[in-house]
Amino acid sequence: MDLQIKTETFGQDDQSWLASAHGTDTARNINISVATFTAGTHYPDGWLKSGLPLKKVAGGRYGLWSNGDTDPIEGHLFTATKVPAGATVVVGALLWHGAALVAKLPTSVNAAGQATARDIRYF
Repeated sequence: MDLQIKTETFGQDDQSWLASAHGTDTARNINISVATFTAGTHYPDGWLKSGLPLKKVAGGRYGLWSNGDTDPIEGHLFTATKVPAGATVVVGALLWHGAALVAKLPTSVNAAGQATARDIRYF
């Protein structure tokens, strides 16, 4: 049994990409495949940023959607999600219904991607 004191620091989650509170009360838990993200780009500080566009990947999990993907955007990561060292899957919250400000998203979503989004409106 490890009884040593551990310290963990939390920062403020930037949700300025949300265009409204609509849909934020219906976010659902999902499993996220860490392999679809690049550590130095998408979680250099150990946290996936809220607002990242997500698509379905193998095994019923979700992964990063990128411009040029033919898969639809299922939604956006609702809150920042910690990625522990060595993790292959993490649990996050999916905003699957609502509105997003394109200019404030942590990665770009082109017009083609916006057109594939299931229940997200872009402004």
